[in-house]
Amino acid sequence: MTSERTGATTASDTLKQKTKDGSVISGGHLVAKALKNEGVDTIFTLCGGHIIDIYDGCIDEGIRIIDVRHEQTAAHAADGYARQTGKLGCVVTTAGPGCTNAMTGVATAFRSESPILHIGGQSSLAQHKQGSLQDLPHVDIMKPITKFASGVFSTERVADMISMAARECFAGAYGPSYLEIPRDILDAEIPVERAVIPEPGHYRASAKSIGDPVDIEALADILVKAERPAALFGQQVWASQSQDDAIDFIHALDIPAYMNGAARGMMPNDDPHHFDRTRSDAFKNADVVLIVGTPFDFRMGYGKRISAPILVQIDQSYATVGKNRDITLGLAGDPGAILKAVAAAASGRIDKGARQKRQAWMRELRQIEAVKLEKLMPLFNANSTPIHPYRLAWEINEFLGDDTIYIGDGGDVVTISAQAVRPRGPGQWMDPGALGSLGVGTGFAMAAKLAHPHKEVMCLYGDGSFGMTSYDMETAQRFGAPYLAVVGNNSHMNQIRYGQMAKYGTQRGNVGNDLGDVPFSKFADMIGGYGEEVSAPEQIQPALRRAREEIAKTGKCAVINVWIDPNEYAPGTKNQTMYK
Repeated sequence: MTSERTGATTASDTLKQKTKDGSVISGGHLVAKALKNEGVDTIFTLCGGHIIDIYDGCIDEGIRIIDVRHEQTAAHAADGYARQTGKLGCVVTTAGPGCTNAMTGVATAFRSESPILHIGGQSSLAQHKQGSLQDLPHVDIMKPITKFASGVFSTERVADMISMAARECFAGAYGPSYLEIPRDILDAEIPVERAVIPEPGHYRASAKSIGDPVDIEALADILVKAERPAALFGQQVWASQSQDDAIDFIHALDIPAYMNGAARGMMPNDDPHHFDRTRSDAFKNADVVLIVGTPFDFRMGYGKRISAPILVQIDQSYATVGKNRDITLGLAGDPGAILKAVAAAASGRIDKGARQKRQAWMRELRQIEAVKLEKLMPLFNANSTPIHPYRLAWEINEFLGDDTIYIGDGGDVVTISAQAVRPRGPGQWMDPGALGSLGVGTGFAMAAKLAHPHKEVMCLYGDGSFGMTSYDMETAQRFGAPYLAVVGNNSHMNQIRYGQMAKYGTQRGNVGNDLGDVPFSKFADMIGGYGEEVSAPEQIQPALRRAREEIAKTGKCAVINVWIDPNEYAPGTKNQTMYK
């Protein structure tokens, strides 16, 4: 191969030819081969001189390269891609600010238990401690927010270290790993026979553990005797692709089920076992509560809101079981494998009388759900202007299609949406998770559309979060991943504003949270997409439909900027429950 400009053979061309001939291979090409072994088909990145040989390898291995405008978006996109595909997500950054810019996305994945591999560049080993360009102690920085963090110190070990880091991502509860690879390690060429390249499918143990079989029998006994059981399924159920086993379990044992995080949408909304507005009632009045794949963190009141006499926890991580409060029984292992084993152990043991009691329990909960929905309907149908945020959330719910992936990126506006928006299928709800990161939406939306090009993707932003990462909407467009952005615009960081006003009064309550009145629909015009301003509630649904039509017609993104009332807040915000 020769250069088109000069006709001369370049060093890069020679390397490619050598690699294809099988004589030598570079560190960057070993990275690509190892990623392909892990099932990685897409990397999210922002270019830098330290990492360019990885790109060269990815081209040869057929790995798609999505280059963004900010590394935070790249990390969020890798996280989103992992959540949507169930596979390893991958973000590749250059050294120094490339790594630090990605930290928020990696930390978000860490708290959300999402399996991503962050590969970071570093100056050459020959320049160690000399003050080279963008040199930082990346491994030390990344250790607290990853499950595994290490440098790679020889080209021979590049692929082996990637497989090691990837295994850690899926060991127990999922999470991110970080690998720093110096530039001279990536650029070096070594004979192929010296490279340690693990063979695909031959270096992983099964992760489908049920834990102690005695505990399986114990849980089956507990559930067979229960009259008013309830179950909550969380992030791990979807991440481990255990949703079908969970549904079979619920149906077999006649248990009312609640979902949070990525498990939302796991069951059809009209399933008689699906509940979503009576969790506190169930946790107060159940005789057995089963928590599967979600920790007792602030979202669960650290477990203190559960007053059932019997509490059972199933989690992928032993360290999470029984953390923050006592439990009756704890099982560490794969959620789906455990639920399947328990259902088998309980099969045929629930008599007719017990089932009748459970069905009466579910009818009781269903009646309470109906009352609670009725109380919310005046807010969902509010005709006030500025638009009530509950009305916006309800209109979005009514707009969703069977295949719409819904993403929430914001504070109060997204908290409110959780009371109205009901995704129509599994994996079709994404939110910032326990870290509460703003700015996740753009990366999540782009990743979701790349993973599922035939599905519709919608992201509800607060105006604060939209301002953080929205420039990468252009990146989504550039790579054929258009999505619909809805901005709930109240010109404030409203979730924080309420607490400030309550504590310091209205005069000081707007300090640090008062944003400008920005017509964000014009942003869509700037990138060649479709934009529309909405200021009245009856305008919401028509605007959403026009946006859907424009995306389908043009393949461009759309931004619907909805002006909502800055003086309406979510109940949790008023009670400041996130801090309790």
